[in-house]
Amino acid sequence: MSAIDRKRGRRRGGRGGALLCLVFLFFLVLFLSLAAGAVTVSLSDMAAVVMGRGKASHEAILIHIRVPRTAACALAGGGLAVSGVVIQNVLQNPLAGPNIIGVNAGAGFAVVLCSFFFPLAYRAIPLAAFGGALCAVLFIYALARKTGASRITLVLAGVSVNSLLNAASDMVHTFGNDTLTSTYSFRLGGFSAISVQVLIPAGILIGIGILVVCLLGNELEILSLGEQVASSVGLGARRFRFLFLVLAAVLAGASVSFAGLLGFVGLIAPHMARRMVGEECRYLLPFSALFGACFVMACDLAARTLWSPYEIPTGILLSFVGAPFFLYLLFRQKRRRSHD
Repeated sequence: MSAIDRKRGRRRGGRGGALLCLVFLFFLVLFLSLAAGAVTVSLSDMAAVVMGRGKASHEAILIHIRVPRTAACALAGGGLAVSGVVIQNVLQNPLAGPNIIGVNAGAGFAVVLCSFFFPLAYRAIPLAAFGGALCAVLFIYALARKTGASRITLVLAGVSVNSLLNAASDMVHTFGNDTLTSTYSFRLGGFSAISVQVLIPAGILIGIGILVVCLLGNELEILSLGEQVASSVGLGARRFRFLFLVLAAVLAGASVSFAGLLGFVGLIAPHMARRMVGEECRYLLPFSALFGACFVMACDLAARTLWSPYEIPTGILLSFVGAPFFLYLLFRQKRRRSHD
């Protein structure tokens, strides 16, 4: 066996081991998320509920509270993580993410507008979030393309757009204070008041979006190498770039529609997945989705149990974790540029 074959075998073994660890972590966090809370529900209690012989209180807690909340965490984490991979590869910027460049804020502003003008149109919220996210991501892409902005400049422009859209959301909230009572918790991000009416259509969009992106993983990987490389292999760079940005907007917008403005998931999950499996999109995309789901479920579990009987919004805890991570990436990028 040649040295190249041995190296490939070790790489496959490493990926297989990482996958097993990540799947085990996913089911562990999933079980803890369903079990832990003001009332502890054991594994035997869960089995009894599944078989129709459980206590009425345990059945109500699991079916009406913890299962929807845990599903929402997993869907939001997976959707934002895959959206982050797409945005980073399309913009060729490892510092980009749905919340960093204003995609989440665009979705949030559209949701606030939809709630202000159509307070009872729950089914329109995912569509409004998608529209706002798409407008934000296309604006940032157009800015980068027209000005040839550097990676750091692009991030700073995204931060500015993010602040502007958040300010616009605050202004709408000021005028519609009576009809937008729930937007404060939406701005913080969290899962304490999950609406199944919004979760189901958004979850369908997230599932379809992740599946389509994974099926187009090879095209995304080629696109990340640059427009010249993509054109040399016959890939329509502009067409696929627009398609991937639309998919990123669908994933981020659908996630924001029920989870609120969760930050840094689309930045942290792709980077952690890259450490485990490298840059190949056929591995990076599913690993990012799985890690993102684990990460959000774990943060939500910590947010509602560590300070019991108080519960802090999950978005606050994500910001405490994500802000130092973003600074670390920022300074690492700066050091790399100084050595080039």
